[in-house]
Amino acid sequence: MTAWNPEKVRQDFVLLRNTDRVYFDNAATSQKPQCVLDAVEEFYQKYNANVLRGLYPLSVEATERYEAARRTVQRFIHAACPEEIIFTRNATESMNLVAYSYGMANLKAGDEILVSIMEHHSNILPWQMVSRATGAKLVFLECEPDGTITKEKMDAAFSGHTRMVAVTQVSNVLGCVNDIPELVKRARACGAAILMDAAQSAPHMPIDVQKLDVDFVAFSGHKMLAPMGIGVLYGKQELLEKMPPFLTGGEMIETVSRYDAVYAELPHKFEAGTVNAGGAVGLAAAIDYLESYGMDKLHAVEQELTAYLFRGMKAIPHIHVLGSDREDNHTGIVSFAVDQVHPHDISEVLSSDGMDIRAGHHCAQPLHDHLGVHSTARASLMFYNTKEEIDRFLESVSNIRRRMGFGNE
Repeated sequence: MTAWNPEKVRQDFVLLRNTDRVYFDNAATSQKPQCVLDAVEEFYQKYNANVLRGLYPLSVEATERYEAARRTVQRFIHAACPEEIIFTRNATESMNLVAYSYGMANLKAGDEILVSIMEHHSNILPWQMVSRATGAKLVFLECEPDGTITKEKMDAAFSGHTRMVAVTQVSNVLGCVNDIPELVKRARACGAAILMDAAQSAPHMPIDVQKLDVDFVAFSGHKMLAPMGIGVLYGKQELLEKMPPFLTGGEMIETVSRYDAVYAELPHKFEAGTVNAGGAVGLAAAIDYLESYGMDKLHAVEQELTAYLFRGMKAIPHIHVLGSDREDNHTGIVSFAVDQVHPHDISEVLSSDGMDIRAGHHCAQPLHDHLGVHSTARASLMFYNTKEEIDRFLESVSNIRRRMGFGNE
């Protein structure tokens, strides 16, 4: 940490340079560095043409930049080949793609879909749909209050009928890191495929899909410095090749007759219509920016900031931090409640002090119900945040109850 200069890093982010507000809603959307904004602008200023559709030089150049972005993502997550990288709008679309194209084609009555209780709605609702349509049973993998999924919980949830496992690598509420290798091992033992939601892990830690041996991985660009509207689905090539397309239309075909069509090869079979080429280029620039520091380095910075915030929150009376009592198991996320103060009021008080946080159920109502709370406030950090910002935040949080009329207790 001695060589880390957060103020220098913050100069790369236009919004952070031009505001004195504290932005602690990074689990929802991160800020964008100038190099990402420049990459998107350059694409539209110099290379604006439909990719994959023209043989003229401008379209060829646009296509090459789009495919170069795909290769950047491949390198970032250590996929075996670029054909395993599908560009989508976001992690939600990526997970829906797996549900519709893999789930609908491979699951049937009597099969079981195993979903962890801590999933974002984007990794629950698609599987509810598949369950209703196919007759497959939806089974929930429960967790302890600290987010731990114990051996006993796994033993109770997995069965000889488990055919699909959908689980987040990092909870967007608790910040805990799930034991993906153990879950993969159990999925393999019962012949199930496994989808990993990496929306909260890809921006913060190294991911090697081949070492993890997961079948599918979904994540969004907008949480990792890239533009909104660009996401990624990784899938093992042998599985993607057998899956029917999610959407049909332009550019995902080889030939079309009146009554039939031959679909394009991977990855284009899953990228119907005009693609978000500018977003893909922006995502590649974001990855290059992250890698210029090193994911291990950024993870260490964020963990130190999280620990500092966690310790400060635990020291304030009437504050209850959800999840683990271990400061190192929150991965940039500290969700909390304040006695007798609604999370929306928490957010409003903090906003009046120039602090931006999230309040509500964070698209994870089943987890909140499981934990016995209706909603929470959430502060989420990125490497460009600072201890000075955390100090401001802690000072504001410590006064919330007094400002809501509870005196100095």
